Amino acid sequence: MSVFADTSAVVKLYADEHASSEVRDLAGPLVVSQMTRVELPAALWRKHRMGELGVEDTRILIADFEADYFGTPGEERRFSAVRITAEILEEAVRLTAVHGLRAYGAVQLASAKAVRSADPSCTSCAVFDKNLRAAAAMEGFTPLPGEASRGQNLVERLRGKSDTGMTTDEIMDLTRGE
Repeated sequence: MSVFADTSAVVKLYADEHASSEVRDLAGPLVVSQMTRVELPAALWRKHRMGELGVEDTRILIADFEADYFGTPGEERRFSAVRITAEILEEAVRLTAVHGLRAYGAVQLASAKAVRSADPSCTSCAVFDKNLRAAAAMEGFTPLPGEASRGQNLVERLRGKSDTGMTTDEIMDLTRGE
């Protein structure tokens, strides 16, 4: 069973972000849109401009992605890439109207639908963009990773940020206002 991964998921394979470990643990081969070839480097350079990545780290991560995307001598591609066709673009136009998606998100979802049409076992879509995730679910995909609770999301965001050790009881006292 293959899993379609949009760029919001693929970037987590290269940059440490919230839920990176969940994406790295996904089972099955990953299928991406050809659009990811442009979107992923753009996302990493944006992280650089925001001060989250150094220039050399950005270049290394992009080189790692390109090696995974194109393959290297002795190593196969990590991804199967869906070629952008006129049919995918027409479906993307429809998806913008139905779900109010932005252009690239609509192309990603249309690409996922094309994959599912060719491979009915591709029923999962790794996606972190809230609107695209909802649209994928409405189009019959199982969004991955599964929904985390608000508490799990908070714990993940704060993990490793404190320099003060606290017991669970102490934390619970704080959250209860005691």
